[in-house]
Amino acid sequence: MVLNWQMVGAMVLPNIGGWAGALSMIGEVTSADGNAWYERLRKPTWTPPNWVFGPTWVILYTAMGYASYLIYEDCGGFTDEAVIPLGLYGVQLLLNWFWTPVFFKLHQMGWAFLQMCILDGVTMACIASFFDINKMAAAYMVPYLGWLAFASCLNYSFWMMNREDIEKMPLK
Repeated sequence: MVLNWQMVGAMVLPNIGGWAGALSMIGEVTSADGNAWYERLRKPTWTPPNWVFGPTWVILYTAMGYASYLIYEDCGGFTDEAVIPLGLYGVQLLLNWFWTPVFFKLHQMGWAFLQMCILDGVTMACIASFFDINKMAAAYMVPYLGWLAFASCLNYSFWMMNREDIEKMPLK
């Protein structure tokens, strides 16, 4: 059995960006003294525990990467047919990666929410373009879109619950 390095690369690439984004959260989510920025925020009761996010993103990023690989293969590589779906995939991936530092490092919940709304739209367009080429690839992206919808609601709730205190919180 020969290992398909293109497939592995497609599945690892989204995770690399996710891991890089996670580095921007160091010192912002938890701290020994309980005084990290995220710890001080008011949160909706339906906020998942912190440990849920890492495994969820690994699964979602891996599925997204596999979906992009299916499109790449079905289009015969980076052909004219692949430009729009893989371009949309790349744009939504970049928007995804940059959301974390905007929210956690810069503490810009409103801008993060706007970015998330744009990300939601680009992801829907990406899924639609995948569907025209490979329905299974589109299906691999649907759980991600569901998580984005949940994350959008969560981001909005954080913003609304903390907007009056944001100006009072130091950036460090």
